[in-house]
Amino acid sequence: MSKKWVYLFKEGNASQKYLLGGKGANLSEMTNIGLPVPPGITVTTEACTEFYEQGKKLTDEIINQIKTHMTLLEEQTGKKFGDEENPLLVSVRSGAAFSMPGMMDTILNLGLNDLTVEGMANKTGNPRFAYDSYRRFIQMFGDVVLEIPKYKFDNVLDDTKEKNNYKYDTELTADDLKQLVKEFKEIYKKETKSDFPQEPEAQLLMAVEAVFRSWNNQRAITYRNLYDIPHNLGTAVNVQSMVFGNMGDSSGTGVAFTRNPSTGEKKVFGEFLINAQGEDVVAGIRTPLTIDKLNDVMPEIYKEFMESANTLEQHYKDMQDIEFTIEQGKLYFLQTRNGKRTAEAALRAAVEMVGENLIDKKTAVMRVDPKSLDQLLHPKFDPDDLKKATPVAKGLPASPGAATGKIYFTADEAVAAAKNGEAAILVRKETSPEDIEGMSKAKGILTSRGGMTSHAAVVARGMGKCCVAGCETIFVDEARKTMTIEGKVYTEGDYISLDGSTGNVYIGKIKTVEANISGNFGILMEWADEFRKLKIRTNADTPNDSAMAVKFGAEGIGLCRTEHMFFEESRIFSVRKMIIADTVSQREKALAEILPMQKNDFKGIFKIMGVRPVTIRLLDPPLHEFIPTNKQDIEDLARDMNVPVDKLTDKINSLHEFNPMLGHRGCRLAVTYPEIAKMQSRAIMEAAIEVSKEENITIVPEIMVPLVGKKSELDFVKKYIVETAEEVKKEMNSTIEYLVGTMIEVPRACVTADEIAETADFFSFGTNDLTQMTFGFSRDDAGKFINDYKEVGILEQDPFQSIDQDGVGKMVSMAVKLGRAAKDHIHLGVCGEHGGDPASIEFFHRTGLDYVSCSPFRVPIARLAAAQSAIKSN
Repeated sequence: MSKKWVYLFKEGNASQKYLLGGKGANLSEMTNIGLPVPPGITVTTEACTEFYEQGKKLTDEIINQIKTHMTLLEEQTGKKFGDEENPLLVSVRSGAAFSMPGMMDTILNLGLNDLTVEGMANKTGNPRFAYDSYRRFIQMFGDVVLEIPKYKFDNVLDDTKEKNNYKYDTELTADDLKQLVKEFKEIYKKETKSDFPQEPEAQLLMAVEAVFRSWNNQRAITYRNLYDIPHNLGTAVNVQSMVFGNMGDSSGTGVAFTRNPSTGEKKVFGEFLINAQGEDVVAGIRTPLTIDKLNDVMPEIYKEFMESANTLEQHYKDMQDIEFTIEQGKLYFLQTRNGKRTAEAALRAAVEMVGENLIDKKTAVMRVDPKSLDQLLHPKFDPDDLKKATPVAKGLPASPGAATGKIYFTADEAVAAAKNGEAAILVRKETSPEDIEGMSKAKGILTSRGGMTSHAAVVARGMGKCCVAGCETIFVDEARKTMTIEGKVYTEGDYISLDGSTGNVYIGKIKTVEANISGNFGILMEWADEFRKLKIRTNADTPNDSAMAVKFGAEGIGLCRTEHMFFEESRIFSVRKMIIADTVSQREKALAEILPMQKNDFKGIFKIMGVRPVTIRLLDPPLHEFIPTNKQDIEDLARDMNVPVDKLTDKINSLHEFNPMLGHRGCRLAVTYPEIAKMQSRAIMEAAIEVSKEENITIVPEIMVPLVGKKSELDFVKKYIVETAEEVKKEMNSTIEYLVGTMIEVPRACVTADEIAETADFFSFGTNDLTQMTFGFSRDDAGKFINDYKEVGILEQDPFQSIDQDGVGKMVSMAVKLGRAAKDHIHLGVCGEHGGDPASIEFFHRTGLDYVSCSPFRVPIARLAAAQSAIKSN
């Protein structure tokens, strides 16, 4: 029996999204629950994979099944493909398993040609409508199938409107549109050296192939990379009988969400246009009307729509993003999917749906993307500073948040600016899918056209980017790279500020304030904490960072990097004296100057953290990092230290290393200079004992030795730590307990973890360096080629951002098993930044770690990801 490559809508259901794509599965589901869906067929994602395996060609079997199912579609609709009197027209749309709005291609009105356009004009009695549909089809087909630049058609359209003094496309007459069709066909012939295809069946097969090809266009690849969507899934193609929103004033098209996608408010939120087709709303060519206005112009349709929207939300038990068309007073649904939403909206909707008994707590916790919380954890505009600012323009609050940066008018310029460390605001008339990379790198997005469901708005919300859309009082001249507001011209590099929550645009910079976890955020975090098993710590080196992390729910510090304290201006001089010392006594004298500084640092952190565990890592980086390399700086330092320049230069040269990341650093420093480890151990113990007494609490400091690869290294350094700690306890009359452990970041430590566990009280996996050494990739240089590896499919993820489970992950798993076999009560955690990556956290949960540690702003992300990992594993 041959494989089934094509399905009628009525043959599928919502559970088949990996086969039929999200759009096809939901079209089938809506058909089955009785909503008015124009009938159609779905060519499966498996057919897409087969298309690529056959060298980007449709097989005869797939082609035959498409033809057979088109015959069935003709029977369902009572229309015939290519018929001059009653032609069947179809849309051809992509539909991947995961929603990728605007990233792949769509063609409308397929089946029109020089004969069927006349048949449609006669059947409808509306030649203007027929030729409007034909000119749209030629442009879309030319753009998508033959890659004729869209602007070549747009220029002709704009010239016609300008010549006739028209503002809107709807003012074009039937004769205007006939002339446009003629000119569009001439463009097609000039660009392709062939006539526009007149055979509908050939049009369809060319369109299906084009949509399959669009799975691997650059913007789709970029989008999948941004959202960690696998590249091997393929897209389905949905061929759906056309319904027309551009048949006059009793027709229209729109997009709506069952709840507000920016705020989560339980109120249908959407826009529509009278006498328009779907792309007019999404592209922002005309500014649409809000959905409540539909009640004024078509009250019966409005009532039916609202009832159906409620049916869909109740059926899917989630906020829905709905596309609809009204054809001469009849409502049709063209799509439903779980709506993209901001983090704020996701939290509110999840919490309120639990209150409505629509979902349970577990579902609510699973529904919010942990990475999206990042949108809520960063600063917003300072209200006091905002009072001093006056908005110069106001658009639509398309995606909340605050952004300040320099104006850039192209995606490429925004990307380049971001690479140079600049904050960029991407300013466009309207964005298109080609702008995806620039949008991802920009701090905010401003468009002069488009509505709340335009491309800019939908993509920005998905990314968590601040966006102000449809700001019609701004004139954007992309060619001249200028933006004009009330006669004043602003150019590339000028600073502007955007408030995506109000739609306000300001000139210049505005200060920001820190975010706060409260309300729905706090409620969902409490629910997450009920489910998770992993503890969440933070990587923090200062009392301020520690306080921020505690505010976000950190249960301890998994990594305090002591070297970060050395760079402060008040102490770097003493650090440098310690480094250039010729004798142990000289070194100890310099270290004695550093000791009280380090102790005060640790006291500040211990006071903030209270009884929460704090892991402090001994000095890790090579000493050359603390010494200047510039000739003038060396001469200045020699003068300040009262040593000859030649002597200082020789000392600096002696510290040079060919590969410092694998050189004299970590525990190797403590082996060569045990006095450094002794000073730091004393500072930690004195601080812990003093705070324990002052605050009347029990503190158990955790002292971590970095970069151990051999048990004997840890034995050697631990001896000095324990001797110092016991000495301090005796001096201060304390019985405080402490732990001595190591950072597992050398592959050898993983394979000998059972031996190291005999000495260590805890392991903390430093997955950044472990990734570096396991792959043999330099952390500092890998950025030059990692993207190339991802693009050609060698790597699916950047292993420094999401842990390589098959390689580095196996090293971690091995060390966990060996460590626990040797010492069943050993504490195990991770302190590399993978500790804040949701996919990595799921792996660490499965591996059996006790905690993950990450930067303060990623603590809520880790809390939610840990909860989701626990729920998935049950």
